[in-house]
Amino acid sequence: MYADRAASTTRQGGAPDALLTTALGPGPHRILDSACGIGTRALGLAALGHKATGTDLSPASTARAGREAAARGLVLPVAAADMRALPSGACSSDAVVCADNALPHLLTARDVRAALAETPRVPRPGGLLLLSTRPYGELRRARPRSGAPHGRTGPDGRTITFQLRHWHADGERYGLELFQLLPTGQTWTTRTSSATYWALPEEETAGFARQAGFGRTRRHAPADTGFHQPVLGARRPG
Repeated sequence: MYADRAASTTRQGGAPDALLTTALGPGPHRILDSACGIGTRALGLAALGHKATGTDLSPASTARAGREAAARGLVLPVAAADMRALPSGACSSDAVVCADNALPHLLTARDVRAALAETPRVPRPGGLLLLSTRPYGELRRARPRSGAPHGRTGPDGRTITFQLRHWHADGERYGLELFQLLPTGQTWTTRTSSATYWALPEEETAGFARQAGFGRTRRHAPADTGFHQPVLGARRPG
């Protein structure tokens, strides 16, 4: 997916670092990345000196994140965990980051509430939640059926990636199919994956965060942060 993984790591760590510094002052800060995936963002934060920890539902992804950290000489504790039952102790972090459209994998209000109700105990009083999703207010209105293809060139040639979306009858949830065309000699190999998302508009997501006990919610647009998705910032009272 990444044409330059090192550059992506730097970019994905830099945007939350700037928001953390603005909200909490100079670091280093203790950060839980509660949907770290293969560690791209958490590695970027650790490289900037933060004390990052990564959790993700996928054991394979967290294992990959741990290997990537070791290869870079970075300290990044990782664990496989559901964001609805985080293993972190109370007040164990200055901030929790849940980014890259992870929360919308939860398809019901009950599950979203469970995840966000679990989150406020982890940051210290006055600590921060940074939550990014796709711009679903706009996407729900337009209901696009596909995303623009993009390519990257690697040692084996050019890889093309594109998405198809299948909106459900409720107009809120959609199935996503990710296609990759991988170069194989003079032809292509196709790799696919799929997932289902709940397209929660930004204000509804902020409302769930406030119900969970977070205050001072604020939306940060990509144009302001340099991050590829809108970011919701919210503070734990205290």
